[in-house]
Amino acid sequence: MNEDLPVLIKPLEVELNGVGQYQHAQTVQDLVKMLMGGKWPGIGRKYHNALWRSMEAIDWYIDASAARAAFVDAAHEAGMHVLPDDMAKTVILEDNALKDRTLAKA
Repeated sequence: MNEDLPVLIKPLEVELNGVGQYQHAQTVQDLVKMLMGGKWPGIGRKYHNALWRSMEAIDWYIDASAARAAFVDAAHEAGMHVLPDDMAKTVILEDNALKDRTLAKA
């Protein structure tokens, strides 16, 4: 396998360097660099799963979306935000809060 070939993912931004400081990733190789770069705030079960899924995607060119999803889970396990993934959750929460306020006024 040629590990120099990028394995593309849906781009994301992860809050790895502190609150509001996001790092960009557009390949599985970018995910591995973040996971193994020494700045990951917590090593848990989801971290190991993300690393394993990423290595599978690089070595066997399979399931880059599973590697990305595992990375997002690991980031959430470590307390980090991921964009654009967390934006959908924010919109839903804001929409529900608006509905709650509207119902309370009725």
